[in-house]
Amino acid sequence: MPITKSAEALVAEATAQITTYSVAQVAERLASDARLQVVDIRDPRELEREGTVPGALLAPRGMLEFWVDPGSPYFKPVFADESKEFVLFCGAGWRSALATKTLQDMGMRNVAHIDGGFGAWVKAGAPTETLEAHKARHAARKAS
Repeated sequence: MPITKSAEALVAEATAQITTYSVAQVAERLASDARLQVVDIRDPRELEREGTVPGALLAPRGMLEFWVDPGSPYFKPVFADESKEFVLFCGAGWRSALATKTLQDMGMRNVAHIDGGFGAWVKAGAPTETLEAHKARHAARKAS
């Protein structure tokens, strides 16, 4: 069966229907807006190799819909917090655009993504941390 719509076309369609922020917009808000929650949807190998954004919620793309759905046995209550705006990112912005559109299709309105993803984040010199540092920070928060 031939492909009738390219991945690029799907990303373009999604991008036309979602909110997209620049790295600068998100980095600025991260410093002062407690309602903003960045969500790293990259897979564990990418996280181990490249690190992540400090304070990011790690939600692998393959589990995202299940973590968001209250009817799923994998539901994560953090996603039910309607006071937060969840800003997704992946490596280059393609997966996060599609994921943002999917979450909107599921009914979320407090979701957006970062243009250019983690690659653009790093290129802009925005803060990053290793996966080990991220895990240590998360463990310390849980312990207190």
